[in-house]
Amino acid sequence: MTFRPRRGALRAVLSGSQCLRPGSVYDAISVRIAEDVGFEVGMFGGSAASLAVLGDPDIALITLSELAEQVRRMSRAAALPVLVDADHGYGNAMNVRRTVQELEAAGAAGLTIEDTLLPQAFGVAELQLIPLEEGVGKMKAALDGRSDLSLVIFGRTGTRGGGPKTSSFAACIERAKAYEATGVDALFFTGLTAREEVQAIAAATRLPLVLGNTQGELDDPAFLVSQRVRIALQGHAPFAAATQAVYETLKALREGTSPKNLKGLASSELTGRAMRESDVKARATDWLGLKK
Repeated sequence: MTFRPRRGALRAVLSGSQCLRPGSVYDAISVRIAEDVGFEVGMFGGSAASLAVLGDPDIALITLSELAEQVRRMSRAAALPVLVDADHGYGNAMNVRRTVQELEAAGAAGLTIEDTLLPQAFGVAELQLIPLEEGVGKMKAALDGRSDLSLVIFGRTGTRGGGPKTSSFAACIERAKAYEATGVDALFFTGLTAREEVQAIAAATRLPLVLGNTQGELDDPAFLVSQRVRIALQGHAPFAAATQAVYETLKALREGTSPKNLKGLASSELTGRAMRESDVKARATDWLGLKK
């Protein structure tokens, strides 16, 4: 299976003139649904990955092999370009290189490598960052690790807030410029809350931008487009909604509700839609040379 077309599609988004909202995906069914309803890009977030694979919060428990296997399942299910949150690369620069290799082979269209210190230091409430030099080394290792140059590498950093005049934001700008200099394809930012911050980053860099938060005054598509923001995340509501639906269904069944009286579509209809039964049968007939 070749993944270059979906990686090319992600690159087209980054070089385009729009700011897209990706569909939050976390398994084979969700990525297929996101593709069916028309999303151009999927986002496989770290929190969604930890919840879907482990049933645990996003506290750096998931492993590279678990993440890559989930990406592999999703890549098999749909051709939607998926941007994968690869956290800190699961270790040092050598681990980052391995992370890129595994996610490339699994079919990721792009992946983020961040400069967060993970797992968090004991007794420290807020996120800490690794030294800048180590962050640069990780970005270089990520670029060196890919064999398919169409795979998109996002350098990720952020700020703890407080506005564009804080030392935290100044450090964010410094890191962004350093990561851009390594040759990454785009820059991903978390923690931005003000227009002035986005404008300062756009002025200091040249690469396409991705924002992890666009609430409040940043919820302005025209403004984001003008500042070279090409992808803006909108949280992971699909996983929360799916979990609520499962809970309510199981609770109703446990309390004696008949399956036929459950609200919404019957389970057989849902399964039929998700599996695209007629499409699967048609493909099987073609592949096996069988007559209808």
